[in-house]
Amino acid sequence: QVQLVESGGGLVQAGGSLRLSCAASRTIFSINAMGWYRQAPGQERELVALITSGGVTNYADFVKGRFTISRSNAGNTVYLQMNSLKPEDTAAYYCYVRYSNNARAPWGRGTQVTVSS
Repeated sequence: QVQLVESGGGLVQAGGSLRLSCAASRTIFSINAMGWYRQAPGQERELVALITSGGVTNYADFVKGRFTISRSNAGNTVYLQMNSLKPEDTAAYYCYVRYSNNARAPWGRGTQVTVSS
């Protein structure tokens, strides 16, 4: 069964940095894209950043210039370097994986990021 394990969240002051990691279990299908979504209390889950197997990245406007997404050489781990964090970045962050059969991996438990002002 496919599993996503997120880590790296925590409590940080505004202006600080965190690095999130997510490892995806391997399947018979290759990974086409990986990324991160986030969900704040009472809000819908929203896309933060994506990276394709070819290395093309896509960022939400609200993180451009502050967050950087990357992947491991093996291709099954995705990272999110978050700099200049703001209180409005406070949310649970969830890893996203899309396989070559176009199936999305089930959401993991997420990792909580809390930014204090």
